[in-house]
Amino acid sequence: MPITEVVLFVDDDGSAPLLEWFDGLPDKVTDKFIVRIGRLEECGHELRRPEADYLRDGVYELRVRHKRVNYRLLYFFHEGRAVLAHGIVKEGKVPDREIDRALGRRTRFELDPETHTYRE
Repeated sequence: MPITEVVLFVDDDGSAPLLEWFDGLPDKVTDKFIVRIGRLEECGHELRRPEADYLRDGVYELRVRHKRVNYRLLYFFHEGRAVLAHGIVKEGKVPDREIDRALGRRTRFELDPETHTYRE
């Protein structure tokens, strides 16, 4: 199976929502997400529970639990790439507004992938 390229979504102002979210997470959670992102690269669409899950309308989540807290990283696929939209902390199911936020980011990404791809 070929490697799936993983990229970060960038807002119109040049900020990467996922990187800003990572800054506030415990190191242990960030480390777990780095492993999950590596698994996403390896498995792409084939990555399943407990590491990932499909939410709706082409939006997926990477799943991490630490100290009874559920962390989720929302992403979508575009032309063979996995695009990491943003992260959340959740208690019940992922709120519809967060999925809608990821869908909005997917729409902007599809219109102009170059502008909305993070570059170091």
